[in-house]
Amino acid sequence: MSGRLFWFCVATIAYTYAGYPALLTVLARLRPARPFPPLADLPTVTLLIAAYNEQNVIAAKLENSLALDYPRERLQILVAADGSNDATPEIVAGFADQGVDLSYRPERAGKMAAILRALPQARGDIVVLSDANNFYSANALRALVAPFADPHVGAVSGAKVIARGDGALGDSEGLYWKYESYIKCQETRLGSCTGAVGEIMAVRRSLLDRPMPPEARLMADDLFLAMHVLKQGYRVVYAPDARSVERVSSSTRDERERRARIVAQRFVMMRFSHKVLPWSNPLLVWQIVSHKYLRPLVPLAMIGALIANLAAVVRPAAHGGLAGLAHPFNVIMLALQALFYALAWLGGRSEPRGRLGKVLYIPAFLVNGNRAALIGLYRFLTGRHTSLWRRVQRRDDERQASADVMSQSNG
Repeated sequence: MSGRLFWFCVATIAYTYAGYPALLTVLARLRPARPFPPLADLPTVTLLIAAYNEQNVIAAKLENSLALDYPRERLQILVAADGSNDATPEIVAGFADQGVDLSYRPERAGKMAAILRALPQARGDIVVLSDANNFYSANALRALVAPFADPHVGAVSGAKVIARGDGALGDSEGLYWKYESYIKCQETRLGSCTGAVGEIMAVRRSLLDRPMPPEARLMADDLFLAMHVLKQGYRVVYAPDARSVERVSSSTRDERERRARIVAQRFVMMRFSHKVLPWSNPLLVWQIVSHKYLRPLVPLAMIGALIANLAAVVRPAAHGGLAGLAHPFNVIMLALQALFYALAWLGGRSEPRGRLGKVLYIPAFLVNGNRAALIGLYRFLTGRHTSLWRRVQRRDDERQASADVMSQSNG
């Protein structure tokens, strides 16, 4: 029994991280989606920036946005600053003479609520969602709108890039987003992505006017909007040339807090799956469950594997070999798990330097990410999750550092 539980948990983890991407790659090669036709004319675009207490970076963000390679007469820049009690609204208002619009009220209701409240002010045929602490490459908007030449494309996700020079945490986060980029490329080849990057996501304005369930305000904006587009029968695709650069969180604790909030919102979406999933497309439902629903459950599989392994050591099976976790395989597997968690503990005590140190930090990154998922699950189950987002401090989160990131994004 212990052996079966152990291998079920291991198989769940392996499928989530490696099995799904492998199957996706095979399917994408067997039945690739049609290529995008050329774009005849550039559509009008509203760049909608969600900004809560972002006085340190909002000016640099707006300067980056105004410098984008897109016809100014076809670009509206709109900032949703609901709830900000610092100088963010005043700084944005200072850009009014350059055509920047502001949506603001003192009350906070969460990021998704702020976006929905600002939408009536959006004039573009395409709405591009962005945060205040990320900076676009000069060609980002042109790359984002190009796939809309296909009338079946309803949303486009750009690529999230972590700025260089942020240590092992930044390197691990950057590696994670390269892994996610590969999955999104394969999903796009197959037909449609299962999600988008919230800080660089473009959506057809007409689709945002369709009715949304009231629970939308409790969910992560990027994932819900992707589901909203998919449910209407449109594709969500990935544009890797549309790059958004940002700093990693200032500490592992801040990054864990950010991920815990996102996971709690994902469980909210899972709770309302009957309302948001595109049930008419079984292939997409399989993709969503594999890519989005299993990820938050990985820490439960990790705990299950450890408990089952311990049980197999305390009460070893008389026979069964490796499959039954009989001796000596029970001890070997427990030793491997102990080594993994020891490396995670060592990596979490300090950010190691050098190439080898960065590799050794990966177990710490994985454990911290799954620990955040457990926190998110706990908050969801106890009703302690909230739609209000807390501004997470970023490394070197000052105007000059933001300008350095902007320079990298354009390089």
